[in-house]
Amino acid sequence: MTTKIFVNLPVKDLNKTIEFFTKLGFKFNPQFTDKNATCMIVGEDIFVMLLVEKFFQTFTKKEICDTSKNTEMIVALSVESREKVDKMINKATGAGGRESREPQDHEWMYGRSFEDINGHLWEIIYMDERTIKNGDKHS
Repeated sequence: MTTKIFVNLPVKDLNKTIEFFTKLGFKFNPQFTDKNATCMIVGEDIFVMLLVEKFFQTFTKKEICDTSKNTEMIVALSVESREKVDKMINKATGAGGRESREPQDHEWMYGRSFEDINGHLWEIIYMDERTIKNGDKHS
């Protein structure tokens, strides 16, 4: 059995959100796209369901997080190189997102973060596992 991961995120304006992530190079599954939602393809078995807030609210009794004041989670994606980290951040900021913190360089791991147009935090990381020393994994 293959496990697929579906991250569900509320969005204010679905069309603007699709436009934002299209500029970052993501594709969408039209089979799971309508006026309320779209399925953004992150990997072979990893998807992000972008749901209009009113529709998202039907899945929970809790309030939707106000991302201008709070963080509900950070979605972290790994890429193949440090250059790809920088490229993704440049695309995100060029599409209307903003870099959310200073770059993190731990030699074996390099990461940068951005906030999308809905206030969700994304971390783009490159890990060179060949250079990890014992005890360095969380430093």
